[in-house]
Amino acid sequence: MRNVRIWGSGGLGMAARGLVWTVVLVLCSPKLLGMVFMDNRLSLEMSGRVKRGWVWNQFFVVEEYTGTEPLYVGKIHSDSDEGDGSIKYTISGEGAGSIFIIDELTGDIHAMERLDREHKTFYTLRAQARDRHTDRLLEPESEFIIKVQDINDSEPRFLQVPYIGSVPELSPVGTSVMVVSAWDADDPAYGSSARVVYSVLDGEKHFTVDSKTGVIRTAVSDLDRESQDRYDLVIQATDMAGQLGGLSGSTTVTIVITDVNDNPPRFPQKLYQFSVAESSPPGSVIGRVKAEDADVGENTDMFYQIQQQEMGAMFKVSTDSITQEAVLSIIKSLDFETQKEHSLVLEAQNRFVDPRFADLGTFRDQAIIKVTVLDVDEPPKFHPLDGIIEVQEDAHIGSVIGAITAIDPDKANNPISYTLDRNSDDGIFEIDVESGEIRITKPLDRETSGWHNLTVQAHETGDPLKVSFLSLRIRILDVNDNPPELATPHESSVCEDALPGQLIQTISVVDRDEPMGGHRFYFRLAPESTAEHHFTLLNVKDNTASVHTHRMPFDRREQDMFILPILVVDSGTPALSSTGTLTIRVCGCDSSGTVQSCNTTAYVMAGSLSPGALIALLVCVLILVVLILLILALKRHHQGHLTSEEDEDMRDNVIKYNDEGGGEQDTEAYDMSALRSLYNFSDGSEAGGDSSLASQRHPLPQWFPGAELDFSLFRDYISRKVRLADQDSTVPPYDSFQTYAFEGSGSSAASLSSISSWSTGSQQDLSQLGSWGPRFRQLAALYAGHRGQEESPGS
Repeated sequence: MRNVRIWGSGGLGMAARGLVWTVVLVLCSPKLLGMVFMDNRLSLEMSGRVKRGWVWNQFFVVEEYTGTEPLYVGKIHSDSDEGDGSIKYTISGEGAGSIFIIDELTGDIHAMERLDREHKTFYTLRAQARDRHTDRLLEPESEFIIKVQDINDSEPRFLQVPYIGSVPELSPVGTSVMVVSAWDADDPAYGSSARVVYSVLDGEKHFTVDSKTGVIRTAVSDLDRESQDRYDLVIQATDMAGQLGGLSGSTTVTIVITDVNDNPPRFPQKLYQFSVAESSPPGSVIGRVKAEDADVGENTDMFYQIQQQEMGAMFKVSTDSITQEAVLSIIKSLDFETQKEHSLVLEAQNRFVDPRFADLGTFRDQAIIKVTVLDVDEPPKFHPLDGIIEVQEDAHIGSVIGAITAIDPDKANNPISYTLDRNSDDGIFEIDVESGEIRITKPLDRETSGWHNLTVQAHETGDPLKVSFLSLRIRILDVNDNPPELATPHESSVCEDALPGQLIQTISVVDRDEPMGGHRFYFRLAPESTAEHHFTLLNVKDNTASVHTHRMPFDRREQDMFILPILVVDSGTPALSSTGTLTIRVCGCDSSGTVQSCNTTAYVMAGSLSPGALIALLVCVLILVVLILLILALKRHHQGHLTSEEDEDMRDNVIKYNDEGGGEQDTEAYDMSALRSLYNFSDGSEAGGDSSLASQRHPLPQWFPGAELDFSLFRDYISRKVRLADQDSTVPPYDSFQTYAFEGSGSSAASLSSISSWSTGSQQDLSQLGSWGPRFRQLAALYAGHRGQEESPGS
């Protein structure tokens, strides 16, 4: 038994008033080790073996309890208890009445249930001593503690399950794998009940565990994933520091061996054979080969390559990223007649090599691939496969421009015949069926078509289904067969007062030919030109020419247009030339050189107009003549209709002119002939509505400057019409008037009308216009000529 020292304070008969108990009951589950009453006047009574001690207010009681009856815990006793049963003892607090009960008469305390320290370590209770008859509290209530002392009744438990760890293969001895941990519910402060140690029960050959920390480490250095990729260990945790009698718990730990690249790729066999038809197109797959690798994951990634450089030009190898297979294909078509079999050396190599395992050997392997070419009846093959034929555009019809050659690649070497696909040609060329010579059948023109694309068919004579096609391009070379021509425009203008040497027009040329050395043109005035005294032509380096004035002045009255023929010669062999015409009009310009007006007289050059243009011009003139005749006929019909109308039909548009000088606009807007023919009326009865106008008509008096105005004619006419309208009640009022007033000579602005422009009374001298310069010459000539005509009759 172990002595437990427990101390406390208080007690009956001390300075504190009343009964003060401090009782510490130490219980063990399932064995009671000791109990101490902290009162120097109390005695401790316990069942079983009892050991008493009194050292400085302390009791040491150790007991081993193995019974099944309620456990006697202790006894409460007051000094005032004389044993006559007059005092009643009670307790209250944690577990009172359920876990702990007290004998009211004797003060004995018993535990009714098994106590567990891992569930609750201590209980706090209060004790009272009362008078049994009056229930009066004889002593002050006192508090005491019952403490449950720990025993080793809980085995260690592992916290995290399942345990799974990993370690790379070939790891050195002592490599840490993982940590395991176990927990014991016993009191770590009391003895060794909660002190745990670790050990390996199963798997100790390959792994060890640290007894204190639980760290699992490798015990060997030759762990091989390819041999065994996982290990299951049994780890045990024992309390009491591993001493005899301690409790233990165990768990299973799974350790996975991870892969490292310690295995090179290996071909299952050293020789592979494949076959391929010679007609297989480039890119065709011949076969697949795979090298085996015992590793997993990215450690199995590999690539393949062909060792011979000359074979690399005919074959290609690639790696399937999913299956890690070598995919062998052809780069260009194989020929059975040239070589029937090919031998390749294929090498496989890991992409990721771990330098730690370089001493294990090379991480690559090789195998031999034999490719057999199968014979196929092939169509003819052209030599060369494609090409361009050049021919000049002036080649003669029937000329041979080239020849196509095709052969049968098979051993039979059958004869070949040639044809042209007419869908690719316009019948300009033909090919000889046997020789393959291409001839011209129509004239060539590079300017119409510079290239021709032909499709040549070659097929075996004995087997027309064996046919091949060749795309042939024919280029037409240029010859100098087109003369140069002046580009637009062909018309320009020059001011009358232009200075000598002034640039009038820059001339450019177009030529449909395309000589190899480029164009070079030469310009000069044609020999038949009559304007060389007025203009000069200068050649410019950029294949243009400039026209300049040669002398001045120009006078439109003498000549308002010049025709300048220009000869253009190219630099071809032979040189070709053409003559173009530049029309230059003489125009009047302002001080800044801007053209104001030009003479619009048309000059028709028979040699320069085509027959179609002449016919169009004649049609236009005919249409114009017909329109003029129609207008004259309509006008004459309108005038005759107005003359035959009755007086009453002179209708009554009221127009009033308040502004001075309508002039000729009046005569243009209204027909004055009716008024002029009806200025005199007969003397009809004014009272009767049936009076008629006189049928006699007199001409209207003409207006001359300075004559007296006489409006009686119009006044009488208007008055008569008003009276007639007033007497006839069946017609609406005649209240629409037209007033025609003559322009008064008394106006300060005089007459602005052109009605009297025929008068000879003007004394203005217009001869001075001739001295105002060339711009007023024509005006002066017009007025001077008119003046002369006026003076001639007078003289």
